[in-house]
Amino acid sequence: MTGSRKVLSASATVEVPFHDVDAMNVCWHGHYLKYFEIGRAALLRAFDYDYREMQASGYLWPIVEAHLKYVRPATYGQQIEVRSQLLEHENRLKIGYEIVDCASGTRLTKGYTIQVAVDAATQELQFVSPPVVFDKLERVWGR
Repeated sequence: MTGSRKVLSASATVEVPFHDVDAMNVCWHGHYLKYFEIGRAALLRAFDYDYREMQASGYLWPIVEAHLKYVRPATYGQQIEVRSQLLEHENRLKIGYEIVDCASGTRLTKGYTIQVAVDAATQELQFVSPPVVFDKLERVWGR
């Protein structure tokens, strides 16, 4: 497919638990990263490269950057959908997120994370994603 970009996305639904909100019934800002993690895990499973597969392939994938933009607060008991999309994979994993209210579709938060591959044995940073990433994505995209 010359000129077109392959897209991989996933989503997960979360009910905001009581222990994630403050005295004003608003979800504490730090918990959104936890919700991003739930979305990231769903996306990684979509191409069979969840954390167990990462470890088995000999690579660690630390988060080196995270960006969040808070639009509206999530509240206790609210059903939210964490949408995740693979934005880059050639040299790093850049995953974009959007958290929306399930009932209205209203955007609550958006952002992205960046992970880099590190060889588990040598602790060396990889400047190109390991071949296992390309292999697994090719299987999903049917090349």
